[in-house]
Amino acid sequence: SFTFYSDTDTNLNDDDLTLYFLSALRNPWRNICWGNKWKDLQYVKNYQPQTKAVSHVRVLLYGPVGAGKSSFISSVTSVLRGRMANVALVGDSYHGYKTHKIKKEVRGNFYPFVFNDIMGLEEKTGQGVSVEDIKLALKGHVKDGYKFNPVSSLTPEDPGYNSSPSPDDRVHVLVWVCSANTPNVTPAILQKMRDVREAASDMNIPQLVLVTKVDEACAETEKDLKNIYKSKHLKKKVSFSALGVPLNCFFPVKNYSKEISLNDDVDSLILSALRVMIDFGDDFIETM
Repeated sequence: SFTFYSDTDTNLNDDDLTLYFLSALRNPWRNICWGNKWKDLQYVKNYQPQTKAVSHVRVLLYGPVGAGKSSFISSVTSVLRGRMANVALVGDSYHGYKTHKIKKEVRGNFYPFVFNDIMGLEEKTGQGVSVEDIKLALKGHVKDGYKFNPVSSLTPEDPGYNSSPSPDDRVHVLVWVCSANTPNVTPAILQKMRDVREAASDMNIPQLVLVTKVDEACAETEKDLKNIYKSKHLKKKVSFSALGVPLNCFFPVKNYSKEISLNDDVDSLILSALRVMIDFGDDFIETM
């Protein structure tokens, strides 16, 4: 576990100070405006794509089984609705490609950003979604509702293949989702991640990393999410140089799971990540 102390605490003995510097950063490695989520919330609610070529930003979430992809979509829905939302997400047991839209308060309208979570990556060949199918999804060739076959990638002859993808069908932001409380990624999955990243980079698709379950990875962060950017453990976790993603593209979040009411600190982290996803996607759309 990790113990955090205030920078202004004058009642620390030598042992306490040693523990503090071993477990926590004196200054957070990222600043976030705690207690003022409304600015980001209003920004997200007011967003509209800058070009008429697309009706929404499409965000593809990918990662290992159980990383929290579906839970993040459900959490975003709860934050935007201002209450816990009972969203029927299918989770890792579903092998299909499904577009998740979020309804606005006005009946019949949806927010101009959508999420696709995809079958989880797994270490063994023939299990989990294939890298080739993710690449096809990036280009918009996978039809909504298509069920992936772990042992056979989608081909142009399959009914689930979209031969003429529109700008709306393409992925505009790629988000790798990983859990903060799991061991390091295995070499086999890491290679698959690199293959997907290289393909996305070739298409100039912006990429982010979402680090979930931060409350389970650090005892003091579980007590107070405001400690999240002072945790050396979490900073080490997100400083994953092997993936080749810069630190400013990592976003630690806590998904809603056991809660029955919203929490401003949880919302702030989710909105911080969501706003960047929207901005990156909007920038990409302008270059299409």
